[in-house]
Amino acid sequence: MRRTIGILGLGIFGRSIARTLAEFDYDVIAVDKSEENINDLEPLITKGVVGDISDRDLLETIGIGDCDAVVISTGTVLEASVLAVMHCKKLGVPKIIAKAKNNMYRDVLQEIGANEVILPERESGVRLAKKLMRNKIEDIVELDDHTSIVEFSPPKSWVGKTIQELDLRKRYDINLIGMRESKNAPLNVSVLANTLVREDLIFLGISESDIFERHDYLKEPYE
Repeated sequence: MRRTIGILGLGIFGRSIARTLAEFDYDVIAVDKSEENINDLEPLITKGVVGDISDRDLLETIGIGDCDAVVISTGTVLEASVLAVMHCKKLGVPKIIAKAKNNMYRDVLQEIGANEVILPERESGVRLAKKLMRNKIEDIVELDDHTSIVEFSPPKSWVGKTIQELDLRKRYDINLIGMRESKNAPLNVSVLANTLVREDLIFLGISESDIFERHDYLKEPYE
């Protein structure tokens, strides 16, 4: 099932999120006061509307309440961000992420109900988009520009098979370096070839970041 992300405000931060999500075929609903910004992203996004992000009637009309998450990506005008957070909460958005320009703004936005508040610009916008898209990935530690240590839960196609049967290094270019019996359990660095994969296991592996994440974002991980 495709997920829908709302982006309220298309500055540098908002545009970077929208482009990253669109690259992986997510539905994106965007609102910005600038027609130029909307037109620039129109070929990539599902719906783009020129308007005021603090206008509740507008947000309701364009379907913001149906979004899986909303990013309020304009952090310069506190009043607009506050109203946008409040409207999203009343419309039933399950996850609200807001950008803030300083610690005071962050405290206010958290107090009124934003689930997460970030202080960015472009780089953190891409990171946030990737975080929103994760399905099986629990955590990532980037070793360099191309390689990461990735903590992830197994896709359904792995469950019931042994590590040896999966042949992860050959088939997926993943080198397993550890395993947890469940989330937050101690890390076991001895993964045996006859280990039977269960749905609740958490694996730790080294892989090329882009390949690993792309499978995950497309919701077809390692089928």
